Amino acid sequence: MFKQALRMTARDWRAGQLRFLLVALVVAVAAMSAAGFFIDRLRAGLNRDAHQLLGADMVAAYDNPIPAAWREEALRRGLRVAQTMAFPSMAQAGEGDAARSVLVSLKAVSAEYPLRGRVKVNTDLAQASESIGTPAPAAPAAGTVWIDPSLAGTLEVAIGGTLQLGDKQFRVTQLIAAEPDRGGGFINFAPRVFVPLSDMAATNLVQEGSRIGYRLLVAGNGASAKPAQEFGEWLRALVKKDNVRGVRIESLEEGRPEMNATLDRADRFLSLVGLLSAMLAAVAVAMAARRFMQRHLDSCAMLRCLGLTQNQVTVIYLVEFLLVGLAGSALGVLVGFGAHYVLIELLGSLVGADIPPPSLLPALQGLATGLLLLAGFALPPILQLRNVPHNRVIRREQAAPKPAALATYGLGIAAFGALLLWQSNDVKLAAMTGGGFLAGFGLFALVAWLGLQALRPLRNVFPQQAWRFAVTSLRRRPGATVVQVVSLSLGLMALLLLTVVRGDLMTTWRNTMPPDAPNRFIINIQPDQKDAIASRLQAAGVKELPLYPMIRGRLLAVNGKVITRDTYSDERARGLAEREFNLSTMTELPAQNQVTAGKWAMQGQAGEASVEEGLAKTLGLKLGDSMRFDIAGSPVEAKITSLRKLEWGSMRVNFFVILNPAVMADTPQTYITAFHMPAGGAQAGTALSRAFPNLTIIDVGGVVRQVQTVLEQVIQAVEFLFAFTLLSGVLVLYAALMGSQDERRREAGLLRALGATRRQLSQAQLIEFMLVGGVGGLLAATGAGLMGWGLATYQFKFPWTISIWVWVAGLVAGALCAVIGGWLGLRNVLNHPPLQTLREA
Repeated sequence: MFKQALRMTARDWRAGQLRFLLVALVVAVAAMSAAGFFIDRLRAGLNRDAHQLLGADMVAAYDNPIPAAWREEALRRGLRVAQTMAFPSMAQAGEGDAARSVLVSLKAVSAEYPLRGRVKVNTDLAQASESIGTPAPAAPAAGTVWIDPSLAGTLEVAIGGTLQLGDKQFRVTQLIAAEPDRGGGFINFAPRVFVPLSDMAATNLVQEGSRIGYRLLVAGNGASAKPAQEFGEWLRALVKKDNVRGVRIESLEEGRPEMNATLDRADRFLSLVGLLSAMLAAVAVAMAARRFMQRHLDSCAMLRCLGLTQNQVTVIYLVEFLLVGLAGSALGVLVGFGAHYVLIELLGSLVGADIPPPSLLPALQGLATGLLLLAGFALPPILQLRNVPHNRVIRREQAAPKPAALATYGLGIAAFGALLLWQSNDVKLAAMTGGGFLAGFGLFALVAWLGLQALRPLRNVFPQQAWRFAVTSLRRRPGATVVQVVSLSLGLMALLLLTVVRGDLMTTWRNTMPPDAPNRFIINIQPDQKDAIASRLQAAGVKELPLYPMIRGRLLAVNGKVITRDTYSDERARGLAEREFNLSTMTELPAQNQVTAGKWAMQGQAGEASVEEGLAKTLGLKLGDSMRFDIAGSPVEAKITSLRKLEWGSMRVNFFVILNPAVMADTPQTYITAFHMPAGGAQAGTALSRAFPNLTIIDVGGVVRQVQTVLEQVIQAVEFLFAFTLLSGVLVLYAALMGSQDERRREAGLLRALGATRRQLSQAQLIEFMLVGGVGGLLAATGAGLMGWGLATYQFKFPWTISIWVWVAGLVAGALCAVIGGWLGLRNVLNHPPLQTLREA
């Protein structure tokens, strides 16, 4: 049987029967493999680059000196290790009456620091102030320090000058342009000074009771963060076993939530690309397998007449499909592997030459995907072939598919679902996307069938014979017409989702971190300083400067019940309840805030409060609850009248609780602002700190730029990956339009034998394709719009509206695709001699 299967495979290949199926499989696997190889390398690169924000793969922060056993265990595991110490201290420059001192954030670093990324330095004050610098090859040398550009202006110390730290003098050699792991802790708001860890003993700054943050940085020797994560798990277990307090083990997810949110959305978009590729691949393979089955009905009947059993026929075609599947999957993987290098070349410097090499996982996934698609969507047609009767040789009849054969389509649906889950690694995303396409399939089939029923009274609306031919042809083959409309709609829906709707999604995502996002915070603004500070910043080019009152308060009681340490069992809720809140008071709802429950009411005299919904959920608060705060020794009562949803990734000022101004009138207040400092305005910040020494100016521009850089990199990569899924979509459209080519050839031969002209048939098929394409395009636009809305609203959490141009694009694209594909098929159909067509029928 195997030899017979090989002979039939060779014969079908020479006859061109397997080429379409092979091409469908190759394109499907190539698209997914190219995306898989590139995603694999891109994720590794993004993970490596994102870990530069930690300066390592894993960081252990401790309130006491790092135990030697921790460092020794990391070295034993073959990991790279660095150490830092950070604490506030006074720095002094100048001598005698010209001496000046200022509070700085001192950071002592070992020679290996940092393990991921590089500190950027510069000797030019203006460039360093704009975060422009070159990567430093090593940490500061002994006896030297690197300082923050703002400190150079405040202390008037230049490169080569002297800075006094404790009992030791250091020579300033570089200005810090960018620090990868600075973070947002309060200690880091002061100007930074880098000093060698080996020189700390000579400064005598570390004394008994000094509040110092010790950090152990750990990273693997390669791009993978897994070895460091395993060390982190070991350290967590040790800390728990020995009940060590004051230890914080940070990873990218825990230490840098703003970057983790960006990477999480990146993973979701990249998974979406894989999901859409999987959908298009499934449709293309299903259409190709159906076409193969239709062309082999006569061959099966002949084999049955020659004595082969149903099982033998099934084995022959199973072997044939298995050979095609292996060959197509392997070839698709090779094409995808080569194509992903084209992607990298096109991306150029955006990706970088040092992107990590691919693993074998995408290749294995590509092979498994090809075989899974073939098994899920080729097995049902094969089981229909085994049921072809002997008399098919003399009677052109085909029995209805048996229930067992129809039941195998459930295998295809199960395989499709498994593929979606595998590609996305997210049950919610897979269920939403797969459910949308299955619902679209059913809805499209229903609308197509209703449209066919509506065509019946329209047959005689136009007197042209071509119109009647077109309507009759559509109604004569209702099953084939419905399949054609559904397939065209699914293919176009994916194309629209990947083009028009994708553009809207990308624009909305990019707008969540716009170029003018705030990059500076100023806190501790006194009420009498507001106008002067606003004038200075406006003169420096700052366009928007929202000033918000900031009041420190501690939650004492909820509904009269006093809050104690034992009130909450959850560790996070306990920590929130024990800390002081940054409260505010205002009458208007702040930007980027959305009321999700209750009503914003801050105009009356009664104590009213608006609470962030996440805090309310953690602390078990609800509308109508009464909260009592201790503000500067005075109790303040307020009733919760609304819950708000905040966009924490907007880099704007946000507050957990906002109180009615009426109850906050007598409380001590300072002001806080977040604004975007334009390029070239850094010197204004230095001048502002000189004029108002009480201000704390926080520069988060480096973090914003790093997040935006990764965001743009992901967007560019996703856009390039869409080109590969578009290839799968084009193949689906081709399969949908060419699936009925043989039947159309027979109909055209018969009509021409009965007297129909070539012109009439050409016009009839043109009308037919325009009707199918137009309906398919409108359905596709509707489905793409609904899926885009669902993905934006429930998966990516974007406020999103669809454009009317999606339907215009769908209608035009559907008609054009159908007409172009129909013209290609029509040319061959009408060139076929009618007599030869009737003889072959």
